[in-house]
Amino acid sequence: MDKWLTIAGLLALLGVAIWVAYRQWTLVDVDMPGWAWAVIGLAVALSLLVGGGLMALIFYSSRKGYDEPARKIDTDDQG
Repeated sequence: MDKWLTIAGLLALLGVAIWVAYRQWTLVDVDMPGWAWAVIGLAVALSLLVGGGLMALIFYSSRKGYDEPARKIDTDDQG
């Protein structure tokens, strides 16, 4: 029962957020030049590129064992 209440609450929050975003979007009437849309598109593309690159690094380091916990290396040399 708790799981369904959590899901319902999160869906309700999502619905409110979408409704507020829609209301704000329709209240403002702004003309943006083409170069502004191009800058926004480049920013989105760069954000996706950085996010994808970081995710690739996470998977790479996990598979190569770089994420293993540190451990002490015992050496037999005493002198």
